[in-house]
Amino acid sequence: MKKGIHPTYNKVTVTCTSCGATFESGSTMKELRVDTCSKCHPFYTGQQKFVQAAGRVERFNKRLEKKENK
Repeated sequence: MKKGIHPTYNKVTVTCTSCGATFESGSTMKELRVDTCSKCHPFYTGQQKFVQAAGRVERFNKRLEKKENK
């Protein structure tokens, strides 16, 4: 690797703007702010809903039935 061309890698504090949680990570930036973190994101908290996917399947089946009836 060439010397002098790579940015410095620092330990930074990451702050979540949604819930205010903080944790330490590594980055070339001096400070990081994220919109959602693993403490408040629905996928990680178990509050995620898969309603949209079920609706798409039903709409597809309805269109398929209409084509078969014609």
